[in-house]
Amino acid sequence: MANGTEKSIIDLIAADRLYRPVSSLGGKLERMRPKLAALVTFPGDKFQGDRVYARVETGVTLKAKGMKTAIEQFSSQYPAHGAVLKEMIAEQRQDRETNLYFGTNSGCRLDAQDYMQVMGNLGFNDRQAIELYPALMDVSRRIAKERDEERSILIG
Repeated sequence: MANGTEKSIIDLIAADRLYRPVSSLGGKLERMRPKLAALVTFPGDKFQGDRVYARVETGVTLKAKGMKTAIEQFSSQYPAHGAVLKEMIAEQRQDRETNLYFGTNSGCRLDAQDYMQVMGNLGFNDRQAIELYPALMDVSRRIAKERDEERSILIG
């Protein structure tokens, strides 16, 4: 039985390994959605099908100016202050980061129950976790170059 610290690290490793395939798939879906939306065409501003509907609405929305653009505009209007601002930003970027490095010991593995528990914490019931586990692990193994690699996470 794992003590509290070891159990926390096991949970972290399992969560990290589940994160990779889910994140990868999420990224693919995120890139896919605009492409699919661009393929949707219909006359007028509404479509009503047997199973789906769509409509186009155009409105004015306020969006924040990009940080980089705003800094460049400020710097061009106020060169002395802009230089100070850029220097302050550069100093801020040199802040220290604290990372937690983690991995499995050589020859050791997490078992299915470790992953199932993390999936349960995500809201999957036991049946769903059992059904999804093999597919997630297959994708995770294909994405990972090496199973026993050391990983890290920013913690401060």
